[in-house]
Amino acid sequence: MATENAKPVILWFRKDLRLDDNRALHAACTSGRPVIPVYIREPRSDGTAPLGAAQCWWLHHSLESMQVALRKLGGSLHLVSGHALDELSDLVAYSGAETVLWNRRYDPAGIAIDTQIKRTLAGRGIEARSFPGQLLHDPSKLMTGAGTPYRTYTPFWRALEKLGEPCEPLDPPTKIRFWNLPRASEPLADWTLLPTRPNWAKEFSDIWIPGEAAAHRRLSDFVEEDLQGYRLNRELPSRQATSRLSPYLALGIISPARVWHVTRGSKRVPVEDLVHFRKELAWREFSYHLLYHFPGLPNTNWNDRMDAFPWENDRQHFEIWTKGLTGYPIVDAGMRQLWRHGYMHNRVRMIAASFLIKDLMVDWRLGESWFRDTLIDADPANNAASWQWVAGSGADASPFFRIFNPTLQGERFDPDGAYIREFVPELANLDNRYIHRPFDAPADVLAKTGIKLGTTYPMPVVNHAFARDRALEAYNATKGAF
Repeated sequence: MATENAKPVILWFRKDLRLDDNRALHAACTSGRPVIPVYIREPRSDGTAPLGAAQCWWLHHSLESMQVALRKLGGSLHLVSGHALDELSDLVAYSGAETVLWNRRYDPAGIAIDTQIKRTLAGRGIEARSFPGQLLHDPSKLMTGAGTPYRTYTPFWRALEKLGEPCEPLDPPTKIRFWNLPRASEPLADWTLLPTRPNWAKEFSDIWIPGEAAAHRRLSDFVEEDLQGYRLNRELPSRQATSRLSPYLALGIISPARVWHVTRGSKRVPVEDLVHFRKELAWREFSYHLLYHFPGLPNTNWNDRMDAFPWENDRQHFEIWTKGLTGYPIVDAGMRQLWRHGYMHNRVRMIAASFLIKDLMVDWRLGESWFRDTLIDADPANNAASWQWVAGSGADASPFFRIFNPTLQGERFDPDGAYIREFVPELANLDNRYIHRPFDAPADVLAKTGIKLGTTYPMPVVNHAFARDRALEAYNATKGAF
């Protein structure tokens, strides 16, 4: 047990696996007491576990990186599994700690758990303090003039702008006083976060470098190389012109305040590029604003008028979509990129989502669930809000009758077919005229390139013109039922 003058502070890491700009860590270091850093693997039944299998891979390597960082400072991250209240209570009793610190989370399950923990610990005379840092704004405080939550993005963005610059991010500590915890930490390998048989994540490490140092390098490289021209180049999936910071933000490996701060004052970057990038950060903020005020967002139509929509939910069509075998090259390239890299370019995410929802008439919730399991940047707010946006059921959503033509979208945003050739290699020898529409290629062209539609590459699972009319007919019938 700790002596009275050396009682430790428990620092509970969650989706904030970083030393930089970590306000709970800063409070722990400035408390004058030794620190016990702990990460609790909460059961999935609590609703706060990693969102899916791909993000488990990301979590494993992120925890490894955090462990290395803490060991360099002379400490370690204590890993335990169980219900958070049980594990924290046990650690408090064992160590004699009188203070528990953490950074806030804003998903409904996390809020409920944290509220109960604060109440329970306070009842035992234990101080429990939480800090901001996962968002640029406080969803409970940024409200309309009428005192209600924002329901559309543009007024939200304007209100966020009026808040001014976010708080200056805190530098990482150069020294941490750790408490010597005699208990053994659970071995990370025992958590079996990595796939083995088969190892479907074998290519992830070719694309992604987990950890805080990698996040800051990615941010620096983006600002230096890709922020200029971002507004236009971000739409082209064959270019690596997006920030690719979303996986780091999803687990809090870098803070949004740090990202905002680093992009500030770059004189050589046109204002429209900077604003467009910041609006992407603001969409994440808006998504959390919606999730905080409408906790059913991941599971129920935000606009309940869409509850009457007659989804077909053909299971075979859904499976074809997940495997990237729809016969529409831009959709298939995106779905295969998702499987290979745990990631999909944002423009292609919209195209693939529109195709599932409107061409195949599969409920958006099935697509949201698939993305949640296969994206390393899976995020409870962004994922749900974006799928509802495409489906026309969300806040400030794209109207349902806006139906992407996958062929035209591919030709517009991947004009030379580079993205298709990378992820749908069986079409690589087609020229640009037919790379997005192999179903229109003459027989002699297909023969010269070794393509046999229906054998080496599938015929379209559905005719887009027919599917578009079918979706609009269903939507109009649904509108009539309002």
